Amino acid sequence: MEAPEFKDFAKSMVDYIADYLENIRDRRVLPEVKPGYLQPLIPDAAPEKPENWQDVMKDIERVIMPGVTHWHSPKFHAYFPTANSYPAIVADMLSGAIACIGFTWIASPACTELEVVMLDWLGKMIDLPSEFLACSGGKGGGVIQGTASESTLVALLGAKAKKLQEVKATHPEWDDHTIIGKLVGYASAQSHSSVERAGLLGGIKLRSVPADENNRLRGDALEKAIEKDLADGLIPFYAVVTLGTTNSCAFDRLDECGPVANKHNVWLHVDAAYAGSAFICPEYRHHMKGMEKADSFNFNPHKWMLVNFDCSAMWLKDPSWVVNAFNVDPLYLKHDMQGSAPDYRHWQIPLGRRFRALKLWFVLRLYGVENLQAHIRRHCGFAKQFGDLCVQDKRFELAAEVNMGLVCFRLKGTNERNEALLKRINGRGNIHMVPAKIRDVYFLRMAVCSRFTQSEDMEYSWKEVSAAADELELSEAADKK
Repeated sequence: MEAPEFKDFAKSMVDYIADYLENIRDRRVLPEVKPGYLQPLIPDAAPEKPENWQDVMKDIERVIMPGVTHWHSPKFHAYFPTANSYPAIVADMLSGAIACIGFTWIASPACTELEVVMLDWLGKMIDLPSEFLACSGGKGGGVIQGTASESTLVALLGAKAKKLQEVKATHPEWDDHTIIGKLVGYASAQSHSSVERAGLLGGIKLRSVPADENNRLRGDALEKAIEKDLADGLIPFYAVVTLGTTNSCAFDRLDECGPVANKHNVWLHVDAAYAGSAFICPEYRHHMKGMEKADSFNFNPHKWMLVNFDCSAMWLKDPSWVVNAFNVDPLYLKHDMQGSAPDYRHWQIPLGRRFRALKLWFVLRLYGVENLQAHIRRHCGFAKQFGDLCVQDKRFELAAEVNMGLVCFRLKGTNERNEALLKRINGRGNIHMVPAKIRDVYFLRMAVCSRFTQSEDMEYSWKEVSAAADELELSEAADKK
């Protein structure tokens, strides 16, 4: 394919993308296909001769779209949002064209330097303590990871390396295996499964600390867990505070847990994967109280800040622990400017990395902070609207406080009733939700996910829930006869 044909193909695709997104609410949000649907629709092997791009375009609707779950539909309420915007899509086009692998500064200086500046911009937007920012002149700085899961693991590995060095200084007779066997980390029982997975990948024990009645990790519970492990001869080294849990968007008490972690020389990582985007709005920054006590912080602009996946922003007060832990420096990756700018390959698990900072640059410039704030506030308002509709129906109850863009609700009664309700909602195919369970109470989660969402969509989604409940009640009545 040469440039003239590429231009025609790309223009056709841009038109298709715009039409798809602008009319996405008209599509069934959940596909009706079964596993293996795609195989019979395409040949068994790649073509020997080139095909024309027009045929490829035709096959998008024939082959791909029947199996797509439409995450950007206003009728999609599962999980948490994944962001999408035209500026970010265009930035990814440019990133694909430049196609650099920015593992060192010299591999593409703009790739590294724009990332440094964008993480400073983003940190200033949420009023992150200055010691996390490269522009502060201290040790701190930011990096774009692929996901919050990677950030949690990177922080854990940095904390592990730091604690190994500290313990060896006081116990030179202990080898690595002995020390690692004593290390223990902490997270709320409500933290994301990726925290537990980070412990498995890092080869250390992670303690699940009970949350309070509002599903928050409190300082006294963390203190109690650490003191017990110290008494048992273990070595506390890492703790995760979650701001906006996946189950219910609860906020751990960072202001309480931070001093406890600092007191015991435990690395404190703050995971705000979803809710962190809301901190660009001053009215939500009270959740960040105590951030100065943290060692690392992460949130995902690719969840709620209109930056397409993948773009997970992570800041470290002292990146040297991570850099030193990951530093493998073969001759072919060395360059004359080492030490003058970050080589981000030392800040992450993979070696290679895409030019992801372009997405942040385009979105921040073409939306501006005010419009991004308006987007967050609009979603929070829609969640409150849905929550109000829920409590107006006496059959339903809220399972947790409405936080950010998430509503946790359930039919009054047994878990089995709510499981049956969700099955009917998703079976109707008009909206899509997923469940959660806290302390053996099963409930439904309604997350506001689409930037196209309007007030009428909340009314539509509630009518779908109500209609499914009507169907369930009719079925229950029939079973009693």
